[in-house]
Amino acid sequence: MGAFRVPIEIANVQGQRFEAVEALVDTGATYTMVPRAVLQGLGVVPEERWPFTLADGRTVEYDVAQIQVRLDGRRRYTVVVFGDDGAQCLLGVVTLEELRLGVDPVNRRLIPVPGLLMAL
Repeated sequence: MGAFRVPIEIANVQGQRFEAVEALVDTGATYTMVPRAVLQGLGVVPEERWPFTLADGRTVEYDVAQIQVRLDGRRRYTVVVFGDDGAQCLLGVVTLEELRLGVDPVNRRLIPVPGLLMAL
């Protein structure tokens, strides 16, 4: 899949002030990641520390918290990972699913998708 970026807006959980960032759409990332300095600037404080497996197989721990995210007129609460300062923002699959958005890799865009309610 070709990589592409989208503009998103993030805020602390109270939604007091949104800040625009460019996020790489990353269907290989479970959660959205934003550099620590950006989150701290919005008043977001770590709530927990979770383990994550990196692409090279290493396991590391990162701080996480709840934030609000806005994209394409949709506004949701989501988990955010505190990334290293200078790291690029990643838009992970949990946030995409919460926003009911899917990936169109051919046209490099996000598309609305319906929710699924199916018994197996």
